[in-house]
Amino acid sequence: MKIYLKSFLFLLLFGIRFNAFSQLEDKIYTDHIQSVRLFPLGATAESQLSSPVAPLSGSRPLVLLFDDLAYDAEQYSAKLIHCDADWQKSQLRDNDFLITFNEFNIQDYEYSISTRIPYIHYKFELPRVTKSGNYILKVYRGRDESNVILTKRFMIYEELFTVGSAIVPPSQTQDRRGAQQINVVLNYSKGEVMNPTDQIKVVLRQNQRWDNSKYLVKPTFMNESSKILRYELFDGQNEFDASNEFRFVDLRFIRATGLNIADVRVETDVIYADAVINTPRQNSVYSQYLDLNGQYLVFTNDRPGGDPEIESEYMLVTFRFSIPETSSQIFLLGALTQWGKSPEAKMKWDPKLKVYQTTLLLKQGWYDYQFAVSDDGVFETKHFEGSHFETENEYETLIYFRNLGSRYDQLVGYINLNPNKRRL
Repeated sequence: MKIYLKSFLFLLLFGIRFNAFSQLEDKIYTDHIQSVRLFPLGATAESQLSSPVAPLSGSRPLVLLFDDLAYDAEQYSAKLIHCDADWQKSQLRDNDFLITFNEFNIQDYEYSISTRIPYIHYKFELPRVTKSGNYILKVYRGRDESNVILTKRFMIYEELFTVGSAIVPPSQTQDRRGAQQINVVLNYSKGEVMNPTDQIKVVLRQNQRWDNSKYLVKPTFMNESSKILRYELFDGQNEFDASNEFRFVDLRFIRATGLNIADVRVETDVIYADAVINTPRQNSVYSQYLDLNGQYLVFTNDRPGGDPEIESEYMLVTFRFSIPETSSQIFLLGALTQWGKSPEAKMKWDPKLKVYQTTLLLKQGWYDYQFAVSDDGVFETKHFEGSHFETENEYETLIYFRNLGSRYDQLVGYINLNPNKRRL
């Protein structure tokens, strides 16, 4: 086991580099880039849990944070790509949404302090844009745009339409104990809307995920005189599995075991941690507790008063899931695995321990996760986690509008719906 973990760390530090930049999505293209986060800049650590969404006229910039597990600083550049509602590159030119040249040097970086695995922490405040909509932040080495290290989605909205959104009991009676439905109403009187079905798109998102987002096109009610549209569907299109409160591990300590950590082993050049062995809970009753809705928070309790971004250690953390061996693919799901996209998200069967397991390199902090099964690229957590309508989730409603003759989709309304917000 120790040899395997050493090899795992070697691959992370000096391993494979992925240069194929194909889709406009959230993705990390090289293994030595870790702890990538994009969020509105705030005064507290909790701001890093917020969705990367900002108003067009707002004063709080979005900020990108990431670590490079390297000994020498790299010259990284950033570029913005404007996208339509379906995340394809829009027809806008760079000077249509930026007042400066569209290439930015990432010059704000710091070296980690006395950590076993050295890293360089980078910070980049995104420039202001002049158009609302979807954007991709692309980061690459030097001036070589083909040598991409990461891409992150973010959204800029303008309050053009009046939007209302609410969590209601599902229209499908059989789903009422385990699902949550999002109804939407909007007033489009400030837009030149001739054909709402073609010009307006509604997107619903749960816990900042894109893989299970809902795209609503046809409203259930339309009043042309008052310019009102309602999306109160009866076929389940706007329903989400409520799932369960997320499991979590507390990695804020290296000299003690945090919550749900079975063992921590501190060595000269690396720290190992084993999470407690998890079991399915699909038949368990709902239990309310605080979680981060699948996100993670970088923090350390070993160096009080310091800067957790450059003083937190990286740890090799092993997660285990005790179920019988199956032909299905088992995944560790959450922001810690890019919602199932990272190679380490897929768990492997250990014939000796008779559990599924995977090992991730994680920075000290608090991490949420769930277990999912996927045989067709769609992650399903209900089989292992259960699904309870009482579960606290974060929902986002995004309203896109294509004006007559326009070359891009505006993001004209945004609501973050978290009425029963419970966070650490």
